[in-house]
Amino acid sequence: MHQVVVIGAGPQGLAAAAHLLERGMDPLVLEAGAGPASAVSEWAHVRLFSKWDEVMDGASKRLLATTGWVEPGDGYPTGEQWISQYLAPLAGALGDRVRYGSRVIGVSKKGRDRSVDAGREEQPFVIHVLNTDGSEERIEATSVIDASGTWSAPSPAGSGGLPAIGESTAAASGVICYQIPSMEDVRTLAGEHVVVVGNGASAKTAISQLARVVKQDPSTRVTWVLRRGVVGNTFGGGAADELPERGALGQLAEKAVSDGLVTLVTGFRTDSVSMNGPRAVLTADDGRSLEPADRVIVLTGFRPDLSILSEVRLDMDLRLQAPSRVATEVDPNIHSCGSIRATGAADLAHPDAGLYIVGAKSYGRAPTFLALTGFEQVRSVAAELAGDHEGAQRVDLVLPDTGVCGGAGLFDAPSEENVGNSCGIQPGAQDSASSESCGVPAVETASTSCCSTSPQPIELVGAQATS
Repeated sequence: MHQVVVIGAGPQGLAAAAHLLERGMDPLVLEAGAGPASAVSEWAHVRLFSKWDEVMDGASKRLLATTGWVEPGDGYPTGEQWISQYLAPLAGALGDRVRYGSRVIGVSKKGRDRSVDAGREEQPFVIHVLNTDGSEERIEATSVIDASGTWSAPSPAGSGGLPAIGESTAAASGVICYQIPSMEDVRTLAGEHVVVVGNGASAKTAISQLARVVKQDPSTRVTWVLRRGVVGNTFGGGAADELPERGALGQLAEKAVSDGLVTLVTGFRTDSVSMNGPRAVLTADDGRSLEPADRVIVLTGFRPDLSILSEVRLDMDLRLQAPSRVATEVDPNIHSCGSIRATGAADLAHPDAGLYIVGAKSYGRAPTFLALTGFEQVRSVAAELAGDHEGAQRVDLVLPDTGVCGGAGLFDAPSEENVGNSCGIQPGAQDSASSESCGVPAVETASTSCCSTSPQPIELVGAQATS
C-alpha cells in the first residue's frame, strides 16, 4: 500500500511529490496524459502573466538542483517553456514515481461506499485507475492528494451554468471553442466577426490579440460579451495590481474597447445558439441577438470535475464547489482587494481524513487561482502528512493584491436613474456620460476549432498560472 497517491502530474501535483519526497515519503503520481503537465501543453502558446520565480516551487527546485538543472532566468514563460524548462525536468527527477496513461476514474474507502460509517476511518483509500491499454487496477493508499485541476471542464457560454440551447451542436461544428487561440489562429480570423464570451484573464488575452488583427484589417469585427450588466472590475486593477503584467493585460483590453476596436456588450446572458449557415447567432435570455459570428470564443472559466470523488466524504461549498474553508476566502461574489489569503492543509482537509484537494481544483469555480497558491498548499499538506503540524499551520506566502476592490460588483445593471453614477453601461443604452467616464463606447446590440495547441507563443502576457 502506498503512503500517498497524487492525482495529476501538473505543476501542483509534481510539486506535491517533491515536497513529500523531501520529507521522506514515497509518493505515487498518477497522470492521465502521456507526459507531464498535459493540460498546460494544450495552451503551450500562451505566455503567463507570472514571472519564472512565481511559477516554480521551492522543494521542486531543490530536487532539480541535484540533477544539474539550470534554473531559468527572469522573464515570463510560455506554457511550452514552463514545461520544457521546469515541469518536464521535474517529472524526470521524480522518475518512476510518476506514471503516465493512468486515468483515475474513482476514489473510495476500501469496502465502504460514502454512506457506511462502520470501520471507515481504519480503511485505506482505493484509487480506481483506467490505463491506456484498457486495463483497470485498484491502488490502495493511506492518503490522497487530488491535483487534477479543472482544465477538462470548461464552463459553457450558457448563462445558467449549462450549455445554451444549440451550444453543443455549434461547438461540434467548430464554430465555438473554449481555449485561447494562438496568434497564428487569430490571424486567420481577419475580416470575420468574432465573439468573445467571458471577462477573466483569458478573455482579456483574446480581446487584446483580436484588437491587433482589427488594426491590421479594419474589416474584422470583434464583439466582447459580458454577462454582468455593468463593466465594474472587468479591466482589473491596472497599475495597482501587484502582478504588473496582469494589470497591464486589463489595460490593453480596456484600450481595445476605448479605441473602438472592440464592441462591448454587457448584461448579455446567452440562452441559445443557432446556426445561420456556417455562422453562429447568440441570443440572450432577454431576446437580444448578436450578428452572426464566424467564430465564438468562450472563455468563461472552468469548474471542478468532482465525479471521481463521489464515494468519499467531502466538505464542499455549495456555490463554488470548493472546500468550504477555501470558499470563504475566494468567493468572487464578496472578496475584495487584499482579502484572499494563502490556504493550507487545515483549509483543504475533508471528513475522510487524509484526503486533500489542491491546486486550481481547490478553488472550484473561483477565478483567482495562482501557481503560488498551489505551491503553498502542497507544502502545507506535505508537512501535515509528515506529522509536522506546526509547519502545516505556518503560512509562508502573502498573495499579490489584484488592485481590485469591492468584490465582483453588480451583476445586474443599476436602475436607470443611477446609470450616470456607475462605471457600467446599461444594455441597449446610449448613455454618453457613463461611457465617457469609463473610457468605453456605448453598447451596441449587434452582432474545425479556432483554438490551436500550436507552441507558437503569443506576444501578450495573459494566462493564469494554474494546475
